[in-house]
Parts: sequence; structure tokens; C-alpha cells
Amino acid sequence: MELTNRETWTLIHGMILGSLFLLAFAGGLAGLYSLRSELVTEAGMLERVRRLKIGTSAMAVIAWLTVITGTWVVYPWYREATDDSPRSILLSDPSTEDWHKFGMEWKEHVAWIAPMLATAAALLVAYYGVTLVRNRTLRTITIVLFVGGFVTAAVAGLLGALITKAAPVI
Repeated sequence: MELTNRETWTLIHGMILGSLFLLAFAGGLAGLYSLRSELVTEAGMLERVRRLKIGTSAMAVIAWLTVITGTWVVYPWYREATDDSPRSILLSDPSTEDWHKFGMEWKEHVAWIAPMLATAAALLVAYYGVTLVRNRTLRTITIVLFVGGFVTAAVAGLLGALITKAAPVI
């Protein structure tokens, strides 16, 4: 099996970075949730916060890499000014033009919110650290930002998979 350059970059953008993002989110969410004061001993607190800082930072970096590769590597192939570009294919059929009008608009604009929210959560973890154990409100705000980044990225990923099914970048 041989992959073209476009298939390779699409694989990196969607499957590799997307999978790493999902793993980082799962670990980060579990780490944030487990910082409740009744679950954390003094001895384990610093180690948990250290791992959480690494995990949330990794998720933010992966989210940025995903939107950057999507916007500046994969997306130009989608929008090529040819009759057989994925954009042209979707817009030429009334039954698929909404995939472009809604799906790609989400991916082009709204998906950029995911790394912003993930970065905000990572910065809160890095700045407040151990304080997150004792401050439930701050921990909840961080979790909401973290989950918001994930949900935004998950919708973009789902739309990307469905759009690629209808009109692949080849």
C-alpha cells in the first residue's frame, strides 16, 4: 500500500494528530477530575499536578498542530480551483452542498476555537497548579474550558471525516 503526499498529510492531520488529541484530552480530563481534595493525598498532589501540566500542555500543542496542518496544508487542496476539487464536487450537487456550507465553515472558522480553549485550560493548570485541588470553582472553570476545546475539535473532526467520505482530498 502506498500513500500519496496528500493522503499522508491528511492522515497526519486527521488520524495521527486527532488520535493524540483524543488521548491527551482523556488523560487531562481524568487528571483534572481526580484533583478533588478528597481524592488527593499531600504526597501525591505535586506529582499529579506535574503530570497534569504536561498533559494539558500536550493537548494544547497538539490542537494547534492540528488546526495549522488543516488550514495551511490540507485545506488548500480542498479549495483548489478545479472541477474535481472536493469543494467543487460538494458544491456541484445540491444534496452535498450543505456539507461545504456548514461543515467546512465550521472547520475553517469555529475549529480554531479548540486550541484557544485548550491553551487557556493549560495556562490555568500551569499558573494555579496545586491551587486547583483546593479551589473547586477554578477547577470547574478549567474543566469547562478543556471540555469546550475537545467538543469543538470533535465536531470539526466528525465533519472532516464525513466531508472526506463525500469528497476526498486525493
